Amino acid sequence: MTLRLALRATAAAAAALLALAGCSTGSEEPEAEATAAAGADGFPVTVATAFGDVTVEEEPQRVVALGWSDAETALALGVQPVGATDWLGFGGEGVGPWAEGLYEEAPEILPTTDLDPEAVAALQPDLILDTRQDGDQARYDALSQIAPVVGPPEGVIEYGTTWQQQVDLVAQALGRTEEGEQLTEETEAAIAEAREAHPGFEGTEVAVGAYFAGQYGAYVRGDSRVDLMEQLGFTNSPEVEALADGSSFYVNVARERLDVLDADLSVVFPIGDVVEELRGDELLQGIGSAQAGRLVVLEDPALVNAFSSGSALGIRYAVEEAVPLFAQALA
Repeated sequence: MTLRLALRATAAAAAALLALAGCSTGSEEPEAEATAAAGADGFPVTVATAFGDVTVEEEPQRVVALGWSDAETALALGVQPVGATDWLGFGGEGVGPWAEGLYEEAPEILPTTDLDPEAVAALQPDLILDTRQDGDQARYDALSQIAPVVGPPEGVIEYGTTWQQQVDLVAQALGRTEEGEQLTEETEAAIAEAREAHPGFEGTEVAVGAYFAGQYGAYVRGDSRVDLMEQLGFTNSPEVEALADGSSFYVNVARERLDVLDADLSVVFPIGDVVEELRGDELLQGIGSAQAGRLVVLEDPALVNAFSSGSALGIRYAVEEAVPLFAQALA
């Protein structure tokens, strides 16, 4: 089964479970009793977040997904947000090709960082998902005046919510914990299968970098890209980690220090349509890994976005498409 078909099957199964829960058993149970039973199905739920415990009294009917990849996660669990953000600039419904077709009706696309509480309120949400964001208290305070807000977990850096934490938080809030556990198991199984198939990844040092507006940078532990590489068996470059200060998932790398990106495997991608600049950059192409053929430049925008999505669905797409490129470079 292809990944796209598997995703559709997962969403369909989640919807089927919801429909099954609401179906009559054929008994003559009075309508009031049936309604009470349905309303008691797992709710209220209380979700622990960095901003404190958040209680969702009833099963949400109108979900607004504002955090990075929150919409994809809700879709994977069979719930369709009425409003969402488009952090990676996909356009259209605001999700990557790995989630294409999961919406029955396109959501209202909202700004990412420039919060407009009135636009959010206009959608009349009964739940706001904001699990991967910068942890801004003012943002939370404004949104919590509208509806219960499920923010990031405690103890993560800005945008540092892992995909596992995101699935767990969203699944709890939506009353879809079983579906969440299944999604996590399937995603971890895909990663484990790739790791087992490529034992050469184990312990191999990797540096993951990006290029944007003439500036290079590298990702450190706590970033979803590095987390994925380490789950595949790689070890993030100690030279890169030495630049981290614990406050961000990213460190700037000066052009005269591009040797920092030199590792057993170097993975670099452009942000924006600048891949030709990477191909023609003599300094980048001159680092040791590039000279040895162990520099992978991710060029396909869909793959770059999947690698950057930090969502369970995007990660599975990235594992399918990127792992062969890593293996080829190390062969």
